[in-house]
Amino acid sequence: MNREELDAAYNNTKAAANFPELLREFQACSVRTYNTYNWVRDLRYGDKPRERYDFLSCGLNKAPTYLFIHGGYWSNCTKEDFAFIAEGPLAHGMNVILAEYTLAPEATMTEIVKQIGMLIERVITDTDDLGIVGNPLYLAGHSAGGHLSALYRSHAKVSKIHMISALVDLEPISLSWLQDSLNLTTDEINLYSPLLHIQKGAPTLISVGAGELSELVRHSTDYAVVCENIGETVGLIHLPKATHFSMLNDLADPDGWQIKALMQIQ
Repeated sequence: MNREELDAAYNNTKAAANFPELLREFQACSVRTYNTYNWVRDLRYGDKPRERYDFLSCGLNKAPTYLFIHGGYWSNCTKEDFAFIAEGPLAHGMNVILAEYTLAPEATMTEIVKQIGMLIERVITDTDDLGIVGNPLYLAGHSAGGHLSALYRSHAKVSKIHMISALVDLEPISLSWLQDSLNLTTDEINLYSPLLHIQKGAPTLISVGAGELSELVRHSTDYAVVCENIGETVGLIHLPKATHFSMLNDLADPDGWQIKALMQIQ
């Protein structure tokens, strides 16, 4: 594809004619979720302003924790935009963590990846006394967040991975409009493209909307095929009629396809 085609292939917000309305709806639902449940807000895993996370307990002993990393092409959005997704995991007996990280271009890809590693270490040691030490950790993320979760798929303390419309191939992204803020180096493209480094790791659910841009569908499908070819435990869902953003409504639904599939994968 040429530059114009690549720009269109990775422009999820333009593909969604009503994106501003969708984001406002997500934010309103998230406010209600924060107000409904007893969250612990803005716990620190580092010294930088965005090195923080929110925690919601399901109230069950030994419950797994669903750690969700938001998307926004590594350069937009906040965890506060997506608190509403907690409804689905919570209904299935999971604690929920919403992760925040420094956005590009303030942070490089290398720095963002490192921050997620810092957060994982904070959570597995339960430094904040949340009562989750030793409990299963499910690492999840949407879009850019799915990319960040995939990079830690082989972490010894991660029990399951949930990649939602994940971005796993950075080379075409570096040739598109996104490079203007990401400033990806050649080393970062090679090192942080999960598709190039699939190895033994946690059981993984890959979900993508059947109505998404074709490049997003390709990323998920290619990753699943490579995992299957090397004998990894992986499930792939092409959610009927779902778009890049409506995938999150399914995740928030206690009866949604994704959360049920994640429970079943072993």
